[in-house]
Amino acid sequence: MQTVTRLFDFPYYQLEKYPLEKSLVTKSDGTWIATSTQQYIDKANAVSRALLRMGVKPNDKIAVISMTNRTEWNIVDIGILQIGAQNVPIYPTISEEDYEYVLNHSEAKYCFVSCGEVLEKVLSISSKIDKLEEIYSFDELDNCKNWKEVLELGTDTSNQNDVGKLKDAVKPDDLATLIYTSGTTGRPKGVMLSHNNIVSNVVDSQVRVPFETGGTALSFLPVCHIFERMILYLYQYCGVEIYFAEGLDKISDNVKEVKPHVMSVVPRLLEKVYDAIIAKGTNLTGIKKKLFFWAVEVGLKFEPYGANGWWYEKKLGLARKLIFSKWKEGLGGNLSVMVSGSAALQPRLARIFAAAEMPVMEGYGLTETSPVIAVNDQRNKGWKIGTVGKMIDNVEVKIAEDGEILCKGPNVMMGYYKDPEKTAEVMTGAYFHTGDIGEIDAEGFLRITDRKKEMFKTSGGKYVAPQLLENRFKQSRFIEQIMVVGEGEKMPAALIQPNFEFVKEWAKRHHIDLGSNDELVKNEKVIARMQEEVDWANQEFAKWEKVKQFRLTPDVWSVEEGHLTPTMKLKRKPVKEMYLDLYNDIYEH
Repeated sequence: MQTVTRLFDFPYYQLEKYPLEKSLVTKSDGTWIATSTQQYIDKANAVSRALLRMGVKPNDKIAVISMTNRTEWNIVDIGILQIGAQNVPIYPTISEEDYEYVLNHSEAKYCFVSCGEVLEKVLSISSKIDKLEEIYSFDELDNCKNWKEVLELGTDTSNQNDVGKLKDAVKPDDLATLIYTSGTTGRPKGVMLSHNNIVSNVVDSQVRVPFETGGTALSFLPVCHIFERMILYLYQYCGVEIYFAEGLDKISDNVKEVKPHVMSVVPRLLEKVYDAIIAKGTNLTGIKKKLFFWAVEVGLKFEPYGANGWWYEKKLGLARKLIFSKWKEGLGGNLSVMVSGSAALQPRLARIFAAAEMPVMEGYGLTETSPVIAVNDQRNKGWKIGTVGKMIDNVEVKIAEDGEILCKGPNVMMGYYKDPEKTAEVMTGAYFHTGDIGEIDAEGFLRITDRKKEMFKTSGGKYVAPQLLENRFKQSRFIEQIMVVGEGEKMPAALIQPNFEFVKEWAKRHHIDLGSNDELVKNEKVIARMQEEVDWANQEFAKWEKVKQFRLTPDVWSVEEGHLTPTMKLKRKPVKEMYLDLYNDIYEH
């Protein structure tokens, strides 16, 4: 068992190299329940034996839909993969119509759900699912078979030989999983990833991330996305204990209990953590408040590798001792690295968390590239704020004439399931077209400048890159979400969802009565204050790029209401349609 070539090899590799008492840890009824590496493998084998008895054959598809990350997900994952079947993880909060599409398109034979909420959605469409034979739940529910029945069915080890034979027959280039990407347009596409696609990505990323054997990780990003799933395999490969957070709402409690050394994050979460810390600082008084904001000011100028000189480093040392050490303590005290993906990380967040000795290593990739293409690494001068780092080993990137990033390597998908036309659209030979625009600097760092599909031209023929503007505007504490519009129009403008919580707090401090959200977005004082934020952010952009007008929206933009994809990206077309009256008002249509 020297090398890992298939996904189910990871737990066996861990058993041989770093057998853990706490390989996977999930909270149940207020207690953290640990599963050792040996138990993890034993249960996965029981699942494999049971699935064979349930008639599952190689290349059958099994759907797994979970609201939170948990031990059971990983056991079932290995149990499915060992017998040459495929795991189809589904994002829990997509619409019922998308559930129906994915379950039918993948021809899922069985479905594992986490809880009542997911079960209800599946049951509501189950009559329209052709191939689905049975549903099992991880939670104990009255109206659903429990996954323990599968474990029970697998206790008889008499067919373990069959499991072994099927396991041996799985080749690295065989299909391992179908991941349906939540397209910002149209139906989800099933990305086909082989064992080797993901394994190569784990092995080549491992060199870049300093995960310590025996360390502890907290996992909360959805495991149905390839980013967190790849990271979970990577933790297993490195012998890191994995604790699963109870949910996004419980993260701050879980961080304090688990005291993790490492977590993967998305920029949105870091923004919220930062805003909460700043809000606490704002409530301080006198010298404490002065010190707090002096430290923040120092932190926001942070540059890696002492590039600011000795005097800055002296000030930073003091700021760390007096202020930032408390920030780190608030996040458990052990956090030594965070890995960020899925959206652009604002440089100010990269600077402030690094100043607080919790550096964030930003990486880049797509579902279709399993996912990592490039990632920062603070060792060996491999970290540059404002970039997504250097390409990982064995992955090659070239920039097309129009600026698009093309990627080639063992991590590039097998194609889109049952869709050769869509596959052909994104492949040129062995190169995958990412749809992102970027550049590689003289030192080999990759910088993403925009989404190719999202750039637009104004009627004056000037190109505008909306993401650059949006990332800058979202640095304002008044702005929660923003969408820059203006394709074919005379000027760029924006639809803005205010940070309602913060705006209400601001209004209270200034004795302004706001009423409901509908009234808030029409309040002249709020609009005037928002204009100041817009003017401030506009300073960084050329004349033709500046946001000339904006309108505030009364709703909280969410996945459920259709504003955002499950990975929190804007669904530009639906958002524009939802606020067409505001859009028409801006451009006087």
